[in-house]
Amino acid sequence: MTATTRWRRNVAFFLTGQTVSLFGSMIVQYAVMWWVTLETRSGLAIALYAVAAFLPQGLMSIFGGVLADRMNRRVLVMAADAIIAGATLLLAVLMANGVEDLWIVLLAVAVRSLGAGVQTPAVQAMIPQIVPGEQLMRVNGIFQTIQSAMALLAPAAAAVIFNAYGLVPVFFLDVVTAVIGIGLLALVAVPTLERVAESTTSYRQDLAEGMRYIRTHAIVRWLLIVYAVIFLLTVAPSFVTPLLVARTFGSEEWMLATLEIAFSLGMMLGGVLMSTVLARRSPIGLILVAVYGFGLVTVALGLSGNLWVFFGFMFVFGLLVPPFSTPFMTLIQETVEPAMHGRVFSYVGIVMAMATPIGMAVFGPLADVVSVQVILIAAGLAAIAVIAIATRVPSGRATIAAARAHAGRDPDAGPLPEAEAEGTTGRTSTPGGV
Repeated sequence: MTATTRWRRNVAFFLTGQTVSLFGSMIVQYAVMWWVTLETRSGLAIALYAVAAFLPQGLMSIFGGVLADRMNRRVLVMAADAIIAGATLLLAVLMANGVEDLWIVLLAVAVRSLGAGVQTPAVQAMIPQIVPGEQLMRVNGIFQTIQSAMALLAPAAAAVIFNAYGLVPVFFLDVVTAVIGIGLLALVAVPTLERVAESTTSYRQDLAEGMRYIRTHAIVRWLLIVYAVIFLLTVAPSFVTPLLVARTFGSEEWMLATLEIAFSLGMMLGGVLMSTVLARRSPIGLILVAVYGFGLVTVALGLSGNLWVFFGFMFVFGLLVPPFSTPFMTLIQETVEPAMHGRVFSYVGIVMAMATPIGMAVFGPLADVVSVQVILIAAGLAAIAVIAIATRVPSGRATIAAARAHAGRDPDAGPLPEAEAEGTTGRTSTPGGV
């Protein structure tokens, strides 16, 4: 078997297994979110859901990234998926026997989130191990396209199953898809990193080393700040859009499903563009276009007075996700040493997981006091203002320049040397800079 055939085979098994597993997880995500929205119509309850879905993942990511740099990543992902499936099965059995309180559902969400805190950094760190450097952006784009396609199918499947049978069958379906995903991942050959075989450092030392690495790596540090802003000011408010639909336009299931389908259609088209015409574009340029777009679309969602116009802007929101997330992950994969991937991606997971519940802790209860439209407009304008400042301070300018310089490098040349990563001006640590 040639090297080209080997990596393509590995990627095919990896993408297929992750797709199947992701499909089940997305069905659970939509069904639970709709259940909480329709049963409670409470911003506080939705905020609790967001906290349960993301906070445990953020806390567990602290350890998940270290594990991904100390263990075989394939084994780690399979173990995490198995634990999630086992916990989901147990909770499904409890609910099938009449235990259907809100806290039980939120507990299921929290347990799954803990598993994701281990699984997600390992999956993200595994991709550059099985994909050649020059193919990273394209494979990440394909993965994003598949995720978007699953996000398109999942709301429809969730609506049918949830409306006809309730939550319990949704949990059982997720267990089945997890088992299939584990079986396919077992066929993927993932080498054990040299550092894993020789590691003699403690978990605490590894965590500290990861934090020092991020603090001294301009591109990663700035990307994490931008990531936090986007999740805090645009992703977190998007969690209350189903509440806006239910309060303003109607509470029919098809409306909530169409909202998610519009978003997923946009993501799918964006993923196709990322894996084709945008695959060779500057990653940092795509990120900048996307982050400003997120802010503008969030404002537009708040100003929409027509349901179909609202769906249209949700489509555009989804369209912007791949041009943000794919170059973001690719830049980190390309600029960070392989032995540090797990820890760096664990901090990415922490930022994502903490920013969303922090934002929802504010926006959820606030949605019971003021209209969701006002929240979206204010959050979108705040995101635009913060990003504008972040791109103009010395650290932002130096990081953008360094990222653009890296885009022209040979993909097989390895990560940027530290001096290049920090820029040539030496001003990335200017007091007050982002």
